[in-house]
Amino acid sequence: MESTKTFSVRFILRHTIANSSDAAIYCRISYDKKRAELSADRSIDPRCWNPEKQIATGSRELMNRINPHLEEIRFKLTECYYKLKTQNSYITAEAIKRLYTGEEKVTNSLLSLFEYHAINSREVLKWGTLKNYAATEKYIRRFLKERYRTDDIHLSELNYQFITQFDLFLRTTEPLESFNPLSNNGVMKHMERLRKVVTMGFKMEWIPKDPFLLYKLKFHRTEREFLLEEEIEALRNVKLKNAKLEKCRDIFLFACYTGLAYIDLVTLNASNILMGIDGELWLRTSRQKTDTKVSVPLLPQAIDILNNYKDRPELVKKSRVLPYISNQKMNDYLKEIATTCNIKKNVTFHVARHTFATTVTLNNGIPIETVSKMLGHTKLSTTQIYVHVLERKISDDMKQLKEKFRTKETPKLVAI
Repeated sequence: MESTKTFSVRFILRHTIANSSDAAIYCRISYDKKRAELSADRSIDPRCWNPEKQIATGSRELMNRINPHLEEIRFKLTECYYKLKTQNSYITAEAIKRLYTGEEKVTNSLLSLFEYHAINSREVLKWGTLKNYAATEKYIRRFLKERYRTDDIHLSELNYQFITQFDLFLRTTEPLESFNPLSNNGVMKHMERLRKVVTMGFKMEWIPKDPFLLYKLKFHRTEREFLLEEEIEALRNVKLKNAKLEKCRDIFLFACYTGLAYIDLVTLNASNILMGIDGELWLRTSRQKTDTKVSVPLLPQAIDILNNYKDRPELVKKSRVLPYISNQKMNDYLKEIATTCNIKKNVTFHVARHTFATTVTLNNGIPIETVSKMLGHTKLSTTQIYVHVLERKISDDMKQLKEKFRTKETPKLVAI
């Protein structure tokens, strides 16, 4: 069936030149009833313009300066249109314009769309987030090779079936890292990143329709692991076999008492430790993830840890207040320390942030609004996932209630 979508190029005048009676010539690209415009880099007296034929009239010099230039633009735009058509790309007036102006190469495949996203997000997204998008891209490459026997796929071929098949593939394939298998929520994070990239392509009119329209992300609610008071004390008092484990323990405990994420803690320096309005030491920094300012009054235990590493030459030289251990090594050491302390939980560095939010603050009566501010959350709903009511706190609250009831006189039964 012959397509009813039409392509055309017209030239129009716009009076945009300041202090001049001349008008600028603009090129209007039309395709499928949508338009895009670009400057023809020429101006003309409207009296010397034939709007029906879209050409300059008047002197030979004027016509030779303008008309061949306009014809060249028309010819090149037509070439761009046919190039997109022969490459089976999704055609729009904007796509034709972008190809003509050389703003970008033809983005007609899924992996080229990921490449475009990576290049244009470097100044916006943090390194860790870009790394996660790269991991999603690796899964897509593997999926295309195993399921479609190809290295790439045209954007026009993306549909609901492709999305659901990729979802199933993630649930059944070997993980990129053997020690980090994909859970349901891990699968959903990859699908979420794919959706963001594909939606970007759809909004920029590189994809004819949104293949995610009927797909719903389904995250499972999970309990956040955190340490109890006695487990924190066990960590503080345990005798460890070497200095590396001791440093790891100290850094982890400092995060338990401040709520800092790993990336924020490793960039901490002396300038982040300041005297607050109350005359006490505060920790002031900005979250790498959200660029949100964080202010936390330092607890005595956190100050003790800082004092333990104060004035050490190797730290002063690098402007650090705590030793550096890579995130992977940190998590390896924490598992060893947890085993030594007989802690049966999967202790990773992020458990420290959960511990600060629950055991250290919320369960000691700190209001959730204050905790949210100290964690650097931009939404209170984000903090609410950390709300855990410990059995010990329930017991303490009920003891207070029992005491109130004991002080009341037991009412006598009255015969009816």
